[in-house]
Amino acid sequence: MNADGSSLPRWRGFNLQAKFVADDEERFREEDFEWMAEWGFDFARLPMDYRCWTGEDWLDFDEDALAEIDEAVEYGRKHGVHVNLNFHRGPGFTVADPPEETDLWTDEETQSVFAEHWRRFAERYEGIPSDEVSFDLINEPAETGHGAYADVVRDTVEAIHEVDPERLVVADGMRYGREPVFELADTECAQSTRGYDPFPLTHHEAEWTDVDLDEPPAWPYVDDAGKVHDREWLRATRIAQWERLESLGVGVHVGEWGVYNHTPHDVALAWMDDVLSLWAEAGWGWALWNFRGPFGVLDSERTDVDYEDWHGHDLDREMLELLREY
Repeated sequence: MNADGSSLPRWRGFNLQAKFVADDEERFREEDFEWMAEWGFDFARLPMDYRCWTGEDWLDFDEDALAEIDEAVEYGRKHGVHVNLNFHRGPGFTVADPPEETDLWTDEETQSVFAEHWRRFAERYEGIPSDEVSFDLINEPAETGHGAYADVVRDTVEAIHEVDPERLVVADGMRYGREPVFELADTECAQSTRGYDPFPLTHHEAEWTDVDLDEPPAWPYVDDAGKVHDREWLRATRIAQWERLESLGVGVHVGEWGVYNHTPHDVALAWMDDVLSLWAEAGWGWALWNFRGPFGVLDSERTDVDYEDWHGHDLDREMLELLREY
């Protein structure tokens, strides 16, 4: 595999959320990696909150907290699951609440700290090959322009590659992962897109959004203006622009995607079948959000699923088998 991300394996798997929010963190579970591998998956994206390993001093790292991330890396290596480390909240930016107090896109000191965090991760995992561990710099950049974002990515990639020239780095697309960043086509990094469209279908009645349809969504989805969103709409609006980026030698992966548990199960599966087939045609890998929880295959708490018992957990077997087809 090339460090510039131009040739990505078609990794497929899930997001694991043990370090997703600092106030509710836990240790990663080896059984998650074991089960993923048993089911034929080979990729785990770990969206993390940098406050899990730092306090008020952003550069005072908690070695005990970092050792728990080391555990996840070793679980992945043991079970043949690639580990993709991601800052869901990094110094100066997050899509979550509360917002950061400084701005990663404009504040030079914050930019320096952000790059230093990744430089230290590069030191920590130097020597582990990129087919086992990669870095996804910051989740779903927004509230800035492509140019300002690209500047931060370039500086951070440079800091990583000064330590470990072979480390695979991934940059999320702009507009919450939807838009490829052509300004980074000459930078040694792959890019990550998303699979959350049409948003009213994937996030129906999600409490943290304003999506509130009068009726549960169907697939194909017809919006209030009468526009039909179907498989060909996805191809034209969510695939084609990323294939243009790929034609420039940039590897593409779908870092997050999924359907919230309030969307009818049959609708969710029909939509998933279409997006999975499109990504298979494009040769892209993906990571479902999430493994356990309301988007996932385990313990999703859907009311319209006949669950199978899996080691004391509720397994959505129908969704799992659909994923395994692709």
